Amino acid sequence: MTAPGMTRLARVLIVDDHAMFAESLTLALDAEEDLAVVAVATSLAAARSRVLDCHPDVVVLDHRLPDGDGVAAIESLCALRPSMRIVVLTAQGTERLLSAAMSAGATGFVAKTDNIDCLVGAVRAAAVGESVISQTLLLRILPKLGNADSVDELTDRQHEVLALLAGGLTNKAIAARLQLSPHTVRNHIASICSKLGAHSKLEALAIATRRGLVTP
Repeated sequence: MTAPGMTRLARVLIVDDHAMFAESLTLALDAEEDLAVVAVATSLAAARSRVLDCHPDVVVLDHRLPDGDGVAAIESLCALRPSMRIVVLTAQGTERLLSAAMSAGATGFVAKTDNIDCLVGAVRAAAVGESVISQTLLLRILPKLGNADSVDELTDRQHEVLALLAGGLTNKAIAARLQLSPHTVRNHIASICSKLGAHSKLEALAIATRRGLVTP
Protein backbone atom coordinates (compact mmCIF):
# COMPACT_ATOMS: atom_id res chain seq x y z
CA MET A 1 0.00 0.00 0.00
CA THR A 2 1.25 3.49 -0.87
CA ALA A 3 2.01 5.65 2.18
CA PRO A 4 0.09 8.94 2.56
CA GLY A 5 1.66 11.71 0.51
CA MET A 6 3.63 9.30 -1.69
CA THR A 7 3.03 8.87 -5.42
CA ARG A 8 1.86 5.42 -6.41
CA LEU A 9 4.39 3.61 -8.57
CA ALA A 10 2.88 2.32 -11.83
CA ARG A 11 4.44 -0.91 -13.12
CA VAL A 12 5.14 -0.88 -16.87
CA LEU A 13 5.81 -3.68 -19.35
CA ILE A 14 7.40 -2.71 -22.69
CA VAL A 15 6.66 -4.98 -25.65
CA ASP A 16 8.87 -4.17 -28.63
CA ASP A 17 11.24 -6.30 -30.70
CA HIS A 18 13.77 -3.50 -31.33
CA ALA A 19 16.25 -3.79 -28.46
CA MET A 20 17.75 -0.31 -28.75
CA PHE A 21 14.33 1.33 -28.95
CA ALA A 22 13.01 -0.68 -25.98
CA GLU A 23 16.11 0.23 -23.95
CA SER A 24 15.56 3.93 -24.68
CA LEU A 25 11.94 3.68 -23.58
CA THR A 26 13.01 1.88 -20.41
CA LEU A 27 15.50 4.60 -19.50
CA ALA A 28 12.96 7.36 -20.15
CA LEU A 29 10.14 5.76 -18.17
CA ASP A 30 12.37 4.67 -15.29
CA ALA A 31 13.54 8.27 -14.94
CA GLU A 32 10.00 9.22 -13.83
CA GLU A 33 9.44 8.88 -10.10
CA ASP A 34 5.93 7.45 -10.52
CA LEU A 35 6.77 4.89 -13.24
CA ALA A 36 8.86 1.71 -13.15
CA VAL A 37 9.58 -0.65 -16.05
CA VAL A 38 9.30 -4.15 -14.61
CA ALA A 39 10.08 -6.09 -17.80
CA VAL A 40 10.72 -5.93 -21.53
CA ALA A 41 9.30 -8.48 -23.97
CA THR A 42 10.33 -8.86 -27.62
CA SER A 43 7.37 -10.98 -28.74
CA LEU A 44 3.71 -11.58 -27.94
CA ALA A 45 4.52 -14.96 -26.42
CA ALA A 46 7.04 -13.35 -24.09
CA ALA A 47 4.57 -10.55 -23.33
CA ARG A 48 1.94 -13.02 -22.15
CA SER A 49 4.48 -14.65 -19.88
CA ARG A 50 5.66 -11.31 -18.45
CA VAL A 51 2.08 -10.20 -17.78
CA LEU A 52 1.56 -13.29 -15.62
CA ASP A 53 4.97 -13.03 -13.92
CA CYS A 54 5.34 -9.27 -13.39
CA HIS A 55 1.75 -8.03 -12.96
CA PRO A 56 2.15 -4.74 -14.90
CA ASP A 57 -0.33 -1.89 -14.58
CA VAL A 58 0.41 -0.59 -18.09
CA VAL A 59 1.71 -2.32 -21.22
CA VAL A 60 3.43 -0.25 -23.91
CA LEU A 61 2.68 -2.41 -26.94
CA ASP A 62 4.25 -2.19 -30.38
CA HIS A 63 1.84 -2.71 -33.25
CA ARG A 64 4.04 -5.07 -35.27
CA LEU A 65 5.82 -7.96 -33.54
CA PRO A 66 7.67 -11.03 -34.86
CA ASP A 67 4.96 -13.49 -33.84
CA GLY A 68 1.87 -11.44 -34.61
CA ASP A 69 -0.13 -8.23 -34.63
CA GLY A 70 0.00 -6.39 -31.31
CA VAL A 71 -3.44 -4.86 -31.78
CA ALA A 72 -4.97 -8.26 -32.50
CA ALA A 73 -3.47 -9.54 -29.25
CA ILE A 74 -4.85 -6.78 -27.00
CA GLU A 75 -7.96 -8.66 -25.99
CA SER A 76 -6.07 -11.81 -25.00
CA LEU A 77 -3.48 -9.79 -23.06
CA CYS A 78 -6.19 -7.91 -21.15
CA ALA A 79 -7.89 -11.21 -20.34
CA LEU A 80 -4.75 -12.27 -18.46
CA ARG A 81 -4.94 -9.17 -16.22
CA PRO A 82 -8.23 -7.25 -16.56
CA SER A 83 -7.03 -4.24 -14.54
CA MET A 84 -4.09 -3.70 -16.89
CA ARG A 85 -4.08 -0.84 -19.42
CA ILE A 86 -2.63 -0.94 -22.94
CA VAL A 87 -0.84 1.92 -24.71
CA VAL A 88 -0.27 1.16 -28.40
CA LEU A 89 2.82 2.41 -30.20
CA THR A 90 2.36 2.67 -33.94
CA ALA A 91 4.03 4.05 -37.03
CA GLN A 92 0.75 3.94 -38.96
CA GLY A 93 -2.09 5.49 -36.98
CA THR A 94 -4.81 4.71 -39.52
CA GLU A 95 -8.49 5.03 -38.71
CA ARG A 96 -8.91 1.27 -39.09
CA LEU A 97 -6.01 0.47 -36.74
CA LEU A 98 -7.15 2.84 -34.00
CA SER A 99 -10.74 1.65 -34.28
CA ALA A 100 -9.60 -1.96 -33.91
CA ALA A 101 -7.38 -1.10 -30.96
CA MET A 102 -10.17 0.79 -29.17
CA SER A 103 -12.62 -2.03 -29.74
CA ALA A 104 -10.09 -4.49 -28.32
CA GLY A 105 -9.65 -2.41 -25.17
CA ALA A 106 -6.59 -0.20 -25.70
CA THR A 107 -6.39 2.91 -23.53
CA GLY A 108 -3.71 5.02 -25.23
CA PHE A 109 -2.24 5.57 -28.69
CA VAL A 110 1.12 7.16 -29.42
CA ALA A 111 2.86 7.60 -32.76
CA LYS A 112 6.48 6.47 -32.94
CA THR A 113 7.30 9.86 -34.39
CA ASP A 114 6.10 11.61 -31.21
CA ASN A 115 8.60 12.74 -28.58
CA ILE A 116 9.21 10.74 -25.43
CA ASP A 117 7.25 13.18 -23.26
CA CYS A 118 4.12 12.22 -25.17
CA LEU A 119 4.65 8.55 -24.34
CA VAL A 120 5.38 9.32 -20.69
CA GLY A 121 2.15 11.31 -20.49
CA ALA A 122 0.15 8.54 -22.15
CA VAL A 123 1.55 5.88 -19.81
CA ARG A 124 0.92 8.05 -16.76
CA ALA A 125 -2.65 8.75 -17.89
CA ALA A 126 -3.29 5.07 -18.64
CA ALA A 127 -2.10 4.14 -15.16
CA VAL A 128 -4.97 6.15 -13.67
CA GLY A 129 -7.53 4.96 -16.21
CA GLU A 130 -7.53 7.85 -18.68
CA SER A 131 -7.50 7.49 -22.45
CA VAL A 132 -4.90 9.47 -24.37
CA ILE A 133 -4.27 9.76 -28.08
CA SER A 134 -1.23 11.74 -29.13
CA GLN A 135 -1.86 14.96 -31.03
CA THR A 136 0.02 13.59 -34.03
CA LEU A 137 -2.54 10.80 -34.38
CA LEU A 138 -5.47 13.09 -33.64
CA LEU A 139 -4.46 15.42 -36.46
CA ARG A 140 -4.15 12.45 -38.79
CA ILE A 141 -7.43 10.68 -38.12
CA LEU A 142 -10.01 13.13 -36.77
CA PRO A 143 -10.94 14.56 -40.18
CA LYS A 144 -11.78 11.02 -41.31
CA LEU A 145 -14.04 10.18 -38.38
CA GLY A 146 -17.41 11.13 -37.04
CA ASN A 147 -20.72 11.85 -38.63
CA ALA A 148 -23.57 13.71 -36.94
CA ASP A 149 -26.40 15.68 -38.54
CA SER A 150 -27.28 17.67 -35.44
CA VAL A 151 -25.97 18.29 -31.96
CA ASP A 152 -27.30 19.98 -28.84
CA GLU A 153 -25.69 23.32 -28.06
CA LEU A 154 -22.59 23.15 -25.86
CA THR A 155 -21.96 25.59 -23.03
CA ASP A 156 -18.96 27.93 -23.13
CA ARG A 157 -17.19 25.77 -20.55
CA GLN A 158 -17.84 22.63 -22.58
CA HIS A 159 -16.36 24.35 -25.63
CA GLU A 160 -13.24 25.09 -23.55
CA VAL A 161 -12.98 21.48 -22.41
CA LEU A 162 -13.52 20.24 -25.95
CA ALA A 163 -10.78 22.51 -27.32
CA LEU A 164 -8.31 21.26 -24.71
CA LEU A 165 -9.22 17.64 -25.51
CA ALA A 166 -8.48 18.39 -29.16
CA GLY A 167 -5.10 19.68 -28.01
CA GLY A 168 -4.31 16.27 -26.57
CA LEU A 169 -4.64 17.21 -22.88
CA THR A 170 -5.61 14.63 -20.27
CA ASN A 171 -8.51 15.11 -17.86
CA LYS A 172 -6.04 16.02 -15.11
CA ALA A 173 -4.28 18.59 -17.30
CA ILE A 174 -7.61 20.11 -18.32
CA ALA A 175 -8.64 20.35 -14.68
CA ALA A 176 -5.41 22.18 -13.84
CA ARG A 177 -5.68 24.51 -16.84
CA LEU A 178 -9.29 25.49 -16.09
CA GLN A 179 -8.91 25.34 -12.30
CA LEU A 180 -11.61 22.70 -12.00
CA SER A 181 -11.72 19.40 -10.13
CA PRO A 182 -11.05 16.22 -12.16
CA HIS A 183 -14.57 15.09 -11.24
CA THR A 184 -16.05 18.26 -12.79
CA VAL A 185 -14.00 17.72 -15.95
CA ARG A 186 -15.28 14.14 -16.20
CA ASN A 187 -18.83 15.42 -15.88
CA HIS A 188 -18.26 18.00 -18.62
CA ILE A 189 -16.84 15.32 -20.93
CA ALA A 190 -19.79 13.02 -20.21
CA SER A 191 -22.17 15.88 -21.07
CA ILE A 192 -20.24 16.67 -24.25
CA CYS A 193 -20.42 13.03 -25.34
CA SER A 194 -24.14 12.93 -24.59
CA LYS A 195 -24.87 16.13 -26.54
CA LEU A 196 -22.79 15.00 -29.52
CA GLY A 197 -24.20 11.48 -29.47
CA ALA A 198 -20.72 10.05 -28.94
CA HIS A 199 -19.67 6.95 -27.02
CA SER A 200 -16.07 8.03 -26.32
CA LYS A 201 -13.83 11.10 -26.16
CA LEU A 202 -12.34 10.25 -29.56
CA GLU A 203 -15.75 9.94 -31.18
CA ALA A 204 -16.81 13.23 -29.57
CA LEU A 205 -13.72 14.94 -31.01
CA ALA A 206 -14.39 13.42 -34.41
CA ILE A 207 -17.98 14.67 -34.47
CA ALA A 208 -16.93 18.08 -33.15
CA THR A 209 -14.27 18.36 -35.86
CA ARG A 210 -16.78 17.50 -38.59
CA ARG A 211 -19.18 20.08 -37.20
CA GLY A 212 -16.47 22.74 -37.08
CA LEU A 213 -16.70 23.04 -33.28
CA VAL A 214 -12.96 22.49 -32.87
CA THR A 215 -9.88 22.62 -35.05
CA PRO A 216 -7.29 20.10 -33.83
